[in-house]
Amino acid sequence: MIENGRYRFSVKVGKPKDSAAARAGTKLARGANFRCLMSGTPIDGHYIKAEGRTGRMGARLMAIVAEGNRGRVYLAPTAEHEAAARQAKPEWKPDGDVTARLMALTTFSDLVGEAMARIRADARAAGLPDDDTPLRAGGSGAGAYAEAVGVYLVCGIGRTADYWTSNATWEPSGEFVAHAFTRQAIPMVWDFVESNPGSNVNGNWESTCIQWIVRVVERLDPFANGTAELSDAQTQSICAKKVVSTDPPYYDNISYADLSDFFYVWLRRSLKTVFPDLFATLAVPKAAELVATPYRHGNKEKAESFFLNGMTQAMHKLAEQAHPCFPASIYYAFKQSESSGDAGTASTGWETFLDAVIKAGFGVSGTWPIRTERGARSISIGTNALASSIVLVCHPRQFVAALKRELPAAMVYLQRGNIAPVDLAQAAIGPGMAVYTRFSRVLDAAGHALTVREALAEQEGDFDADSRWALAWFEQHGFTAGDYGVAETLSKAKNTSVQGLVEAGILNSQAGQVRLLQPDELPADWNPETDPRLTVWEMVHHLIRVLKAGGERAAAQLVGKLGTKAESVCELCCRLYTLCERKKRAAEALAYNSLVQSRPKIVRLADEVTRQSEQSLLFDEREN
Repeated sequence: MIENGRYRFSVKVGKPKDSAAARAGTKLARGANFRCLMSGTPIDGHYIKAEGRTGRMGARLMAIVAEGNRGRVYLAPTAEHEAAARQAKPEWKPDGDVTARLMALTTFSDLVGEAMARIRADARAAGLPDDDTPLRAGGSGAGAYAEAVGVYLVCGIGRTADYWTSNATWEPSGEFVAHAFTRQAIPMVWDFVESNPGSNVNGNWESTCIQWIVRVVERLDPFANGTAELSDAQTQSICAKKVVSTDPPYYDNISYADLSDFFYVWLRRSLKTVFPDLFATLAVPKAAELVATPYRHGNKEKAESFFLNGMTQAMHKLAEQAHPCFPASIYYAFKQSESSGDAGTASTGWETFLDAVIKAGFGVSGTWPIRTERGARSISIGTNALASSIVLVCHPRQFVAALKRELPAAMVYLQRGNIAPVDLAQAAIGPGMAVYTRFSRVLDAAGHALTVREALAEQEGDFDADSRWALAWFEQHGFTAGDYGVAETLSKAKNTSVQGLVEAGILNSQAGQVRLLQPDELPADWNPETDPRLTVWEMVHHLIRVLKAGGERAAAQLVGKLGTKAESVCELCCRLYTLCERKKRAAEALAYNSLVQSRPKIVRLADEVTRQSEQSLLFDEREN
């Protein structure tokens, strides 16, 4: 109600009058303008957003919903009501932009700590041993018990954050509080409702928040064991020889890391002493999240490249460690129609994800569309929302798996026979053919038949990430300079970084260009025994440098320091020779060929140096 240049709210009972002004609201028909209720002046939508971002958009108490004998009672607010609502001043608030009722949330978060202290004292009094082993270390004493109960209480705090926020709305048809996360987003809300934590209606602490946790605990099987471990999907080894069922990120649909901050700040406040490693950061880490979000990567193309490279690496880890007897099942929610064109409807996210699965070495032996999404959920009503989860049934491609399993040992056997790199590619056809002919037909990802030579090219070599990056970069650029951005993109695919490659001592990076260091540019005082980031690439090129400068005996001394790590040198050296021969790089090819041909003598000399060192040590011990 507008009065004397001000406005106030009043409560009226009954059906409202159907007026054009009420239906039109404050949104004007043209552009993004709105209309001021008091003056009628148009207001630009960008101005309203700017005022909200700078914190100059306030809130007014519109009405109070009270509990009556036969239902809800709606009361018009008074000045005293508004003053009482604004008196609450929290002692703490989280960093960042978190929309929430700070006073209630900080109070209940602090009470969790007090509750854990009392629970520990009660458990100790009941006879439970009180040791210093915490819950995170598998403790079962009074302290660990108190921490476990505290975890359940904090789950209730998570629910309060969803209800006790300025993004919670009032549902007039059912007369209840609707929580904020009715979908995976934080929408703009123009009017909201504040729940009374101690009331008996929806949104309170007991029935809405904590009782839901109690129902879960009551149904937990106390004898069922389960573990949770945090690890990077691109580098993990958790799934080795296990049956895997995974639900990976969905391209650019949802940025869960951003949304998680809404709850994380409150969980961290209460549990950072219980799980210090889990809550070590002030906010949820976001840079490594495998979603294609353009605002993180600069544009849509870079975001898609980041998603594809990262997902390929993650799927590759699954494929190479998958249990040989069981398939992996991968859930992926499929957005029904993302784009349309002459070729029909397509989904960029779906195609990109499938590309990553195939490039990782998986073969898709079946797909099951399963109706996992509830049709009545708010996001699906009247929208083109996700309808099904597609379950991919995947096996590692059998030829690739067999080749990677058998060819390395055969190659080592051939290399020990002092076969020159020029002949090694031909010699490798034999063991490769043994695998190839085991199958009636070998197909590539597109369904085309592979030749023996193409099939053998599937064997990349079990090198470290830095060496795999260097090998791929060398194939395209040799020792010449290339663009930093291209190098950084390739580094993500190989699970390394340009800065890490510089620190490893194999790359020069300056003025937006990167370049692999040539053997004669490497430091003469290099010691592999103290190198914190030792790579196969370094070993090869330092050996070339030493062989050229000091001959086979000097190279033997370096091999002695490398020990068993030197076994992978010959494999990479042969790969580099073959690559240089194909690319017509005669000078580099000669260097790699010379190292392999000198290898038997270098190894023999290294053994002599080792025996002499052991004998010298033995005499020294006898003299002492």
